[in-house]
Amino acid sequence: MDILILIGGFAVLCLLGMPVAYALGLAAILTAMWMELPLEAVMLKVSDGTDDFALLAIPFFILAGAIMAEGGMAERLVNLAKVFVGFIRGGLALVNILASTFFGCISGSSVADTASIGSVMIPQMIKNGYPRLFAVNVTVAGSIQPLLIPPSHNAVIYSLAAGGSISISHLFIAGAIPGFLLGLSLMSLVLIIARRQNFPKGEPIPLRRALKIVVEAFWGMLTVFIILGGILGGIFTPTESAAVACIYAFLVTMFVYRDYKWSELPLMIGRVVRTVGMVMIMIGFSVAFGYMMALMQVPAKATAFFLTIADDKYTLLFLINILLLVLGTFMDLAPMLLICTPIFLPVIKMFGIDPVHFGIIMILNLGIGLLTPPVGPTLVVGCAIGKVSMEAVSRSILPFYIPMLIVLALVTYVPALTMWLPNLLLGK
Repeated sequence: MDILILIGGFAVLCLLGMPVAYALGLAAILTAMWMELPLEAVMLKVSDGTDDFALLAIPFFILAGAIMAEGGMAERLVNLAKVFVGFIRGGLALVNILASTFFGCISGSSVADTASIGSVMIPQMIKNGYPRLFAVNVTVAGSIQPLLIPPSHNAVIYSLAAGGSISISHLFIAGAIPGFLLGLSLMSLVLIIARRQNFPKGEPIPLRRALKIVVEAFWGMLTVFIILGGILGGIFTPTESAAVACIYAFLVTMFVYRDYKWSELPLMIGRVVRTVGMVMIMIGFSVAFGYMMALMQVPAKATAFFLTIADDKYTLLFLINILLLVLGTFMDLAPMLLICTPIFLPVIKMFGIDPVHFGIIMILNLGIGLLTPPVGPTLVVGCAIGKVSMEAVSRSILPFYIPMLIVLALVTYVPALTMWLPNLLLGK
């Protein structure tokens, strides 16, 4: 009955339209009252959940991404992508995906990527004769890459959901190959569609203009090397790297590019503070929710359940992937990471699955959920920019799920794609 109050209460509150963060907290409080536990224990868990130094990485990365997104970096990355693939048939669609790859190395956010790259690329693609739905599909599908490519603040959330026992640096590096593989698979699909539907080619960019574009984009792309180089070189921790990236992004935007007005800076910081506030509230309440699950021995019961239905790790991973794909259609990525990680972590350890590998599986799997109705926040943003209905996009985007699911299967069953690079650069 206790589990029914916790899980059922949470589900009912979500169905009533309550924000997920508040539904987590209220469900935990109601369950504590049902179990006659002191509410102070729940509140202490909420406080403990937000009292972690590693959490500072999240607001810094969000702020750095916002500064770069609104300060002209997205447009410069689009121009850089045009230098490499803009002249190919279907080139603007390829530019869209490649620009998302570049921007993903800075933003770490699917929604931010869709808003920034989409606002530049969707109108351009429509103007050049691409179907409106296709332009939206390419944009939202390409925006899954930032969830994997370092620095991804979702990797920080996963590490915290695991109790801080998993290295954020390993998670950052582990997502690199799967992220680039996803981008290549989407570009392959675009090339096939472009050839079949005879999409237009772009014009090659003259050498002098191309060199100017590369120089302009260089300062923004240097952010990636500062972050990863500093972490790999042992100069600073992932949390410190987020602060360095934030300062560097500010200096480049305000003093090098100078496209952003100083008067608009407080408004942008206000938007970032609201976003960070929502994330931190969700983390705090999710820790309280997880505390109640631990009291009810939900992780142990989940482990026993999966041991009865799965004989090997491959079957287990298949079942978990199916479950996460279904759940991802109803809930956003961050709360799913916070809720499911404490449940699945003991299970995958029993089967000898590396937690870093499993973290990348979860992030990619739940990232696909960002593109699936009825929730699909990335899909909502793409539809708003492209001025199309979610129903129309939900039907037309189906072919784009094929490469995403193929990459998910490869990442799931070929651990070397995830683990080779962090083991090489950081050691086991």
